Amino acid sequence: MTLDMILIGLAITLHPLPAMALILLLSGDRGVRKGLVFVLAWLACLVLVIACVLLFTGGDPPKKHSVPSTAAVAAKLAIGVGLILYGAYKHRKESRPREEPAWLGRLRNASSWSGAGMAVLLQPWGMVAAGAATVVNADLSQGLTWLTLMFYCLLSTSTLLAMELYATFRPARANARLQELMRAITTHQDQAVVVLSLALGFWLTGRAIFELT
Repeated sequence: MTLDMILIGLAITLHPLPAMALILLLSGDRGVRKGLVFVLAWLACLVLVIACVLLFTGGDPPKKHSVPSTAAVAAKLAIGVGLILYGAYKHRKESRPREEPAWLGRLRNASSWSGAGMAVLLQPWGMVAAGAATVVNADLSQGLTWLTLMFYCLLSTSTLLAMELYATFRPARANARLQELMRAITTHQDQAVVVLSLALGFWLTGRAIFELT
């Protein structure tokens, strides 16, 4: 479980769209406060998903090849295949001209509540669902499991948290650097989504097939 959670957490934290949204929030009026709300809402959403799964399993992983265990693996397989198809679809659209969504630009003037809502909406839910399917196997009687779950949540939030801390403690430098980062992400966001989707999709699909056999 640990390796799967680390890879899923990396894919989540490297997803470009949430980072773009946070940069826009930070560049607006009272951006640091709005950014903090965004980061906390993002983290709370991840924790809530994990808590719901653990509430369902009771922190006791189902036996291998039982119905719940097989269902979780099948869900992971479906998510993996879905990520592969999505990555292939995005790859085909890379060469087409695209416009920045209008709602993305409006984030500079968004309220704290709007920022919190966007943190929930912009979760890469396919990847988050893969994490939830993996958490089904969490055994809360093991100390390593607790460490893994905490590390997963922090890793999935690390990019956003790093930007928030940078804007808080180095506001003069942060604005220019984050705008440079925004331009780089905007230029390469499609390629990043393709790579992340395909890499994680193939990993999840391979793992699921192995676990089903």
